[in-house]
Amino acid sequence: MKIGFSQLRLVIAGFSVASMVCPASRAAQTNRDPQNSGPSTTVVIDAGHGGFDRGGIPGQRIPEKEMTLDVAQRLKGVLTAAGYRVVMTRDSDVFVPLATRVAIANSYRNAIFVCIHFNSAKRVGAGGIETYFYSRESLPLASAIHYYVAGGAPSANRGVRRRGFYVLRKTGIPAVLVECGFLTNPTEGAYAESTSYRQKLATEIAAGIRGRFSVTSTSSRTGVATDESIPLQSYIDQTKVSSSERSGSKRSHKRSSRSKSSKKKKSSKTLDSEASATARKQEAE
Repeated sequence: MKIGFSQLRLVIAGFSVASMVCPASRAAQTNRDPQNSGPSTTVVIDAGHGGFDRGGIPGQRIPEKEMTLDVAQRLKGVLTAAGYRVVMTRDSDVFVPLATRVAIANSYRNAIFVCIHFNSAKRVGAGGIETYFYSRESLPLASAIHYYVAGGAPSANRGVRRRGFYVLRKTGIPAVLVECGFLTNPTEGAYAESTSYRQKLATEIAAGIRGRFSVTSTSSRTGVATDESIPLQSYIDQTKVSSSERSGSKRSHKRSSRSKSSKKKKSSKTLDSEASATARKQEAE
């Protein structure tokens, strides 16, 4: 997709203004008192990638590691101002092994773990917001964060997904991984490069953290919330997707692309079969 620079500036500017003045903003309506989210809650923020690990896919223009760190630092600022204790697994451009990130998270009681990533794909049209969790106790947190981030972003809602990423499987506290959009998508990549948009992402994630105890006990297909509650999100369970199946699926899709008769079938499966760089790096085999 090609868009002019002047058009892109107008889109980003318009979105930024709307997000600041709109009285119906989900984040603005959330209680900012951390006392309503549990006593002395510690939030462990994990900025994906770092150091020699640039993130994303080969040839990707926007370095994921820079975007994740910026959003993480902004989130830290929002939460600290609201009275939370915040721990960063990395606060600079350094590489931190997955096991170390998990060890940091597990060293705190009454804590939650929020891992920030951006997505990528070879298909430039791929886009949208995803939120991952693994343990059942993490679903309310995932539901609340996804409700705000997906609701506040001008991108497609790819839903909540359960998957065995290492940092989610090995943590003993509620843990989620948020994919804040596709950096390989021209429009979403341009959003991510906007400081106002990254600030909004941080604000919406913080709103989800504050609102996690307002998640209702039953799932909702509509995702509609009341003033007192946030719906428990339905989710796609991808815990049984193995590496060999993902590889086989990609090979199958490559073969089928050579056949005109199978193009429609391939298109219908694209959303769930796209392999993100995060999945390849974060999930244990």
